[in-house]
Amino acid sequence: MHIAILTFEGFNELDSLIALGLLNRIKTPGWRVSIASPTPRVRSMNGLVIESQATLQEANEADAVIVGSGALTREVVEDSQLMGQLHLDPTRQLLAAQCSGTLVLAKLGLLEGVPACTDLTTKPWVQAAGVEVLNQAFFARGNVATAGGCLASTYLAAWIIARLQGLEAASHAVHYVAPVGEKQWYVERAMANIQPYL
Repeated sequence: MHIAILTFEGFNELDSLIALGLLNRIKTPGWRVSIASPTPRVRSMNGLVIESQATLQEANEADAVIVGSGALTREVVEDSQLMGQLHLDPTRQLLAAQCSGTLVLAKLGLLEGVPACTDLTTKPWVQAAGVEVLNQAFFARGNVATAGGCLASTYLAAWIIARLQGLEAASHAVHYVAPVGEKQWYVERAMANIQPYL
C-alpha cells in the first residue's frame, strides 16, 4: 500500500510533513508513505530542503495521493510540462488535496461537480477554476477529499487511514499525535469531521 504526498517547490511544511508523520503511525507490512516530487530535492516556503522519496510516476501508480500545498502552487498549475506528468485517477486511487493542492486537482479536472475545501488565500483561484468552495475544514465525495487550513491535514491523513485500514486505525493514529490532556476531545473532533464521508 503506497501513499504518495505530492510536494512541490515552495511547499508548506505543515501540509506535507504532518500528513507524513501521521500516516507513518501505521505499521502494517507493505505500508509505505513517500514524499513525491518532480525533482530530487524541494525547498519549502520557509527554506527547509527535503529529499524526494518517490517520483511523480510512482505517485501516479500509488494507492492514495495527497496533493500538498505551497507558496508556488499557481506556478505549478501553469507549468504544462509538470502538470502533464500527473495522471491521477479517482477510479483506482484515493485522492486528497490540502489547501492550494485543491487548485491542482481542479486544474486536472478532478473536481468537476464536486465541492471542495481550501485555504482562504487559494479560495478565489479555486472558484475561478469552476469549483464551489465550502466554508469547512474537510469534505469528501467518493475517492476524492479536500481540506482547508494547514492543521486540517490531520483530517486528510485520518480519512486515508480510515479508508485503507479502518476507523479504529485512524483513531489510534490521531490519538498518538493528539495533545496530552486533550486526546479524547481531539480524536472525537477528527473522527466527527471524517466519518460522514466514509
